Amino acid sequence: MLEANDIHKYYNGGKKSLEVLKGVDLKIEKGKFIAIVGPSGAGKSTLLHILGGLDVPSKGSVVFQGKDIYSLDDTGMSSLRNNKIGFVFQFYHLLSEFTVLENVMMPALIGQSPKVSSQNVSTDALGILGRVGLKERVEHFPGELSGGEKQRVAVARALINNPELLLCDEPTGNLDSKTGEEIVALIKKINFENNMTVVMVTHNIELTKTADKVYHLKDGILVN
Repeated sequence: MLEANDIHKYYNGGKKSLEVLKGVDLKIEKGKFIAIVGPSGAGKSTLLHILGGLDVPSKGSVVFQGKDIYSLDDTGMSSLRNNKIGFVFQFYHLLSEFTVLENVMMPALIGQSPKVSSQNVSTDALGILGRVGLKERVEHFPGELSGGEKQRVAVARALINNPELLLCDEPTGNLDSKTGEEIVALIKKINFENNMTVVMVTHNIELTKTADKVYHLKDGILVN
């Protein structure tokens, strides 16, 4: 389903360039839950952003469902990110002036045809919020939620367009250990029930116990 081939990433600064990724190769099958671990600064987030089309590799290719995503034009890339890939970040990136329900609905309304019914989107969003345990919080604003609740909203928002790939960037980084375990359990549950492919990067090896496969990012290269 997803394949990364010889991914390199350089950052130029002053007299010397910094090579963060040094030839990453990765193949992921449909429906698998893959974890990538490594210390802070190892390049995990950079790799995840490249896999999801948020950052461009200095060298190499990312093939999603048989197509090199970096051969797409801006419109094609935006459509891919909005409709095929869901993102969950360490920082929730919720819009404070909108309710929980409105935050979850947003990706389904942006860039869609005027024929898309906001009522249908609302119904879908309510269903997803029920699945993540937030049915009673739909009219609350992000400022009224706990950290764990905010991350559940972020997970629900990532699911609203029924993506085939879910990319999670340190999804428990701002949470206590118990809440973090609950969030990972929720992601695993969605992975199993929806047969949704998941790639999660984390520095916490304890959170990778339910993953189908764990990779370590070390010195710019993935190792088993």
